[in-house]
Amino acid sequence: MQLYIYDWSELRPLDVGGDGRFHGYPLDAYWQDDWRHPLLLRVDGRLAGFALVTARSHLTGAPGVFDMAEFFVMRRYRRQGVGLAAASAAFDRFRGPWEIRQRDENAAATAFWRRVADRYTGGRYRDVRWNDGAWVGPVQMFSSAPPPSGKPAGS
Repeated sequence: MQLYIYDWSELRPLDVGGDGRFHGYPLDAYWQDDWRHPLLLRVDGRLAGFALVTARSHLTGAPGVFDMAEFFVMRRYRRQGVGLAAASAAFDRFRGPWEIRQRDENAAATAFWRRVADRYTGGRYRDVRWNDGAWVGPVQMFSSAPPPSGKPAGS
């Protein structure tokens, strides 16, 4: 999590404390609430990142809408397909409607998630601009449920 927050410090005014660490991210709820899902990403058995998934829309509060709350791949493993594989595995594991949000200042994340949504859905996703005061930024929306024809997503 420290590496993830460090990456964000390039985009947001985040500083380390006197102990050289960033303020902690509240993770306890991911082990207490059954609608939150912490996932570790591994490459050849080595920790390579994480994903925090919720089964509740961050945008509307609707249950049963999966939200990629946080997603991180260590720099060493980027641009090798690790992020796409990890995201696709999460979409396959949690079937149903998805919302993936980005902040405006994180253009690299928006480009990444648009590529992932396009590849995973075969172009069957919506890319919307959300601005309701509580959240402002791009959002990719799609369903990871198999299409009615029975064809796998992305085919």
